[in-house]
Amino acid sequence: MTGKKHQFIRGLHNLRPGHRGCVATIGSFDGVHLGHRAILQQLREKSAIYGLPSVVIIFEPQPQEFFSGEQAPARLMRLREKVEALVSEGIDRVLCLQFNPSLRSLSARQFIDRVLIEGLDVRCLVVGDDFHFGHDRSGNDRLLRQVGEQQGFDVIDTHTLQYGSERISSTRIRRALEVGDFDLAETLLGRPYQITGRVVYGQQLGQQLGIPTANVHLYRYRAPLSGVYVVEALLDGSRLPGVANVGVRPTVGDLIKPVLEVHLLDFDQLIYGQRIHVEFKKKIREEQTFASLDAMVTKIHSDIALARQYFAEV
Repeated sequence: MTGKKHQFIRGLHNLRPGHRGCVATIGSFDGVHLGHRAILQQLREKSAIYGLPSVVIIFEPQPQEFFSGEQAPARLMRLREKVEALVSEGIDRVLCLQFNPSLRSLSARQFIDRVLIEGLDVRCLVVGDDFHFGHDRSGNDRLLRQVGEQQGFDVIDTHTLQYGSERISSTRIRRALEVGDFDLAETLLGRPYQITGRVVYGQQLGQQLGIPTANVHLYRYRAPLSGVYVVEALLDGSRLPGVANVGVRPTVGDLIKPVLEVHLLDFDQLIYGQRIHVEFKKKIREEQTFASLDAMVTKIHSDIALARQYFAEV
């Protein structure tokens, strides 16, 4: 499958006859962590053996977001970040299904028939050992094997990957990020945790206060971390030291959804519209409400000094 263009397919209605015949896996793949990458490695191996394209089936919104809304666990990645991470793992196609009442109401057997057989003509399915699907999560690998024997597709189980005494999971990574354990998060992800997005115009408040920030919308109700951090930003191939705030700016009080604001040290270029990758290195403090803008500025300068000290010591 080398040399082929990677494809992103949004919705069953966009599947074409040429998409039929593949090796596939299904899941949320939030974070595309080492556990996910073990599944993807097996997917690539089976793709090579069968001589068929590899397909990852994901959902948007993620099922937990559909059911729980704002109370759902904070997602580690936006859809675009997830697709880019999957493509970087050498996957040929990503099929994104809208998780809506119609999809939610499908029984496990209907999901197999409509998506896996009629839509994709899957010849081999790679699944995690805790995989459930269909209405009320009634489908499992046993049902897949039964139908696979009847319809002529193979089902391959991937065993859960563990680190220490616990399985590697998106939930465990969220816990690590919440307490600022970026070393553990990096170990479980196989890379430093980062948030990627396009720099947008804000209120220009930072500019007015002499502390300009690059603002990135997170497009989610909750972020997996909150507070003030030492960060390193990747921009146009350069690594730039900085300090960042993730939160809703309680002192200004103008946000409902969290935003990422990054102040890059000794940097004065305009980068609106550019994509920036922000790696989190160390937590400085929680987000605070200040009695005045002056008090807030004083604290931010203290944060910047701590960030400078961090980079001077590494």
